[in-house]
Amino acid sequence: MSAKTGRTGVLLVNLGTPDAPTPAALRRYLGEFLWDPRVVELPRPLWWLVLHGIVLRLRPRKSAQAYQAVWSERGSPLLAGTRALAAAVGARLETLGGACWVVTAAMRYGRPALAEGLDQLRSHGVAKIVVLPLYPQYAAATTASTFDAVGAALRKWRHIPELSFISDYHAEPGYIDALAESVHQHWAQHGRGERLLLSFHGLPAQSRAQGDPYYEQCQATAGLLAAALDLGEGAWRVVFQSRFGPAQWLQPYCVDTLRDMPAAGVRSVDVICPGFAVDCLETLEEIAIANRAVFLEAGGESYRYIPALNAGGRHAEVLAELILRRR
Repeated sequence: MSAKTGRTGVLLVNLGTPDAPTPAALRRYLGEFLWDPRVVELPRPLWWLVLHGIVLRLRPRKSAQAYQAVWSERGSPLLAGTRALAAAVGARLETLGGACWVVTAAMRYGRPALAEGLDQLRSHGVAKIVVLPLYPQYAAATTASTFDAVGAALRKWRHIPELSFISDYHAEPGYIDALAESVHQHWAQHGRGERLLLSFHGLPAQSRAQGDPYYEQCQATAGLLAAALDLGEGAWRVVFQSRFGPAQWLQPYCVDTLRDMPAAGVRSVDVICPGFAVDCLETLEEIAIANRAVFLEAGGESYRYIPALNAGGRHAEVLAELILRRR
């Protein structure tokens, strides 16, 4: 369908999710996710043997158990949250920019597939498409992989509309303000811990040496948020979570930091994950459940996870304003 409407399509892209919290569904999802050369940068023949001979034989059952702990009647928390955010951003765009927007959500891995989301926008005859990966900090394993998938999908199109790709928003003032507001609200409702940990998803340490700006952007986001919260030195710390495999990843590791804090006299901690637009397995199970147990077993007394911005009005407004600049 040729672009006739003059409308702008917006594709919000998140990482992905299995169809169900079962070993079979996890095997399909992990097989797609971990085969992406942007995610695992090893020679393909060697990695194929490891992936199919070891990882996909052992990891799906363990991952399925973790997903079962956070799965709800709405299904995957990542998918439900991303769809809700897309709806909120769409409503905000109509308020700010008129009824000339089509917003949809897609997953880089799993369903709804990114190509399906683009096809949905094409069916509306959009004249322009804005792609917003929901990763505030750029990483080749996430943002660049999304760009790869967009290019692969558009190679099959005869008519490609004008395209805008937002690579990151790690220092966007509105985003920092929204994070600070969420922390203040959480403290007002639940009290304030002695330390604030800002936990970001980990990456192999070599990614930084190869030129990936992710580590520096995480530090920048954290520093801006700490300044917005007027936190003094020692009141906050950046950590990295979700490491996988034997290689060295970005440090310090979140779980090791939490395990060591009680012995250093820190008995209460708040944890926020400023790299996640919506809550998912890594925040709801790893951070809010598993890492909480680590801290309490080490002698901690109070552990609170500060939720992601999710589909909140301030978050939707920030993303809508970001998108409007690309119109």
